Amino acid sequence: MGFNTGLSGLRAASVDLDVTGNNIANASTVGFKGSKAQFGDLYASGFLSAGTNPIGDGVRVQGVKQSFGQGNISFTDSGLDMAIDGDGFFILNNGGEVRYSRAGQFGVDKDGFVVNNQGMKVQGYTADGDGNLSGVRGDLQIETANLAPRRTTNLQTDVNLDSRESVLERRVRDLSLQTGDFTAGETLTFSYSDGSADETVVIPSPITSAGQIADAISAASGVSASGTTTAEIDSTANRVTTGDTLSNTIASRNLEFSINGQPLNVSAVTTLDELANVISSFGNNSISANVDGDNLLVRDSSGEPLEVQWGDGSSTNPIENTVGEIAVSTNRSVDTVASDAVGSQFVATYNNTQPTRINAFNPIDQRTYNHATSTTIYDSLGNAHEMTQFYVKEPSPGNGVGQSQWSVYLQVDGEPVGGTDQTPYTAIFDQDGVLASINGNPSGEIIVADWIPKDPSGDPNGADGPPADPTSVVSPIPEPPTSSAFVLNLSDATQYGAAFGVNDQQQNGYTTGRLSGLDVSDDGVIFARYTNGQSNALGQVALATFSNTDGLSPVGDTSWVETFESGQPVIGAPDTGTLGSIASSSVEESNVDLSAELVNLIIAQRNYQANAKTIETSDAVTQTIINLR
Repeated sequence: MGFNTGLSGLRAASVDLDVTGNNIANASTVGFKGSKAQFGDLYASGFLSAGTNPIGDGVRVQGVKQSFGQGNISFTDSGLDMAIDGDGFFILNNGGEVRYSRAGQFGVDKDGFVVNNQGMKVQGYTADGDGNLSGVRGDLQIETANLAPRRTTNLQTDVNLDSRESVLERRVRDLSLQTGDFTAGETLTFSYSDGSADETVVIPSPITSAGQIADAISAASGVSASGTTTAEIDSTANRVTTGDTLSNTIASRNLEFSINGQPLNVSAVTTLDELANVISSFGNNSISANVDGDNLLVRDSSGEPLEVQWGDGSSTNPIENTVGEIAVSTNRSVDTVASDAVGSQFVATYNNTQPTRINAFNPIDQRTYNHATSTTIYDSLGNAHEMTQFYVKEPSPGNGVGQSQWSVYLQVDGEPVGGTDQTPYTAIFDQDGVLASINGNPSGEIIVADWIPKDPSGDPNGADGPPADPTSVVSPIPEPPTSSAFVLNLSDATQYGAAFGVNDQQQNGYTTGRLSGLDVSDDGVIFARYTNGQSNALGQVALATFSNTDGLSPVGDTSWVETFESGQPVIGAPDTGTLGSIASSSVEESNVDLSAELVNLIIAQRNYQANAKTIETSDAVTQTIINLR
């Protein structure tokens, strides 16, 4: 009996030594889970009875149980190394056989599949070409081809326009009328677009000069007028004698000349140009003259009546009732003009004249815009282009209370787009500095549908150009895009009393890129990094968990297979449900406590020696009995 008891103890101690030795041997094995031998005692019993004083028959190994406790996580230099922080197993495809492992030392094989050191393929959720993850599980594969370029279809700009900026640009209406275009006693009413009160002026009665009318009109705010009187001496119509002209009169006759009754010394004059110089040097600084072909034009810039007489002594040729011209300039605050005179020529001319821009926007002149910001956009071939947004402050609309107005100009590679070479976009901000609308659109979006991508020489570069029908472009631009049209979104723009600043600027285009590295997120998504700064999801690692982890069967290579006792796996994405998260560039170390195992080794050795002593003692007792003969 003692022999069998000691022998069972030797066997159990030997198993304990084997288990402890295996733990020690795998103390540095990634993902290894330590085991512990479990023992049970043996008793002999008879049929229907266990006997009265049973004596044990020794010990037997009931099983070897693995501990699936979390191991330490250590960092590595490989981007595809992964450690599970929490519950779960990696799913591996071993030539059709499904295995489960905690060892996350992964790499890429020649076909781009993510594999472990034994070539088993890692299972996960695949992604489409745009990086959208699907619910389909399969072997994860790294696409090593170049990333195709993506054209810009959306640009979001978040800027603050400084409300303290001054208006740089002025728009004026310049008119030239004659005294006959006004009626004596006519009342003109000026209305202002900034909400100021209307103003009225009255044309004098009687009308005596252009200067008199100009003085009356200049009384209105924002209006400037000047009068000019012009006398034209036509060499044909105003001849001294039949067949004579002013030119040959100067050359052949003794010419006499007077202005407003004051004679001029023209005795030495032989040409029209010399006569014009003498008149311009006349004592009255407002009077000047110039030659127009064979004719002579005499002007008085004060707008006062002008009388010119000339002749050869035997006859004179008076030029009176000369033309009076009024030049009127109004700045952009004057909206409309009304008159109480039926058919007023001034009103008709003013209301049909477009403003002339003074200090108009010029992209190469920083004095003509308040703010500018640039960003890079891309065409369908992946070529980079510089888009610049210019902001010009305008006078406040309405009465100037509760609203502010800015003009927005757009350029790509120095050429205007969005039709802003003709008409800029109008951005309206409310009293809180928030964008209210752009060209009446509350979304704050600008659709640019006239951009032609060009090369550095200014020729079209072969990329997609504008759509055939620009009015058909909608926002957001549908995928896949078929033209160069894109949307500029300024909905987050503000106008506060702070310095101009670009808070954020995002666009969705990029040039082509080569694979430069891989990253793994906490939820197991594998991202490819490209040389163009983009990243694209290639897939997501799948994890599995079991109702009874202890029921898994180890099959070597730090992997397990499913058994009836373990139950079927529950598969999902990392960091969902009870599944743990993923630590990238890391591995899970063995959970073996080497110090404890060394102690267990001593205990197992002591147990083995003790059981051997039992056999030795039994042998000695047996020998004693034999020696009794």
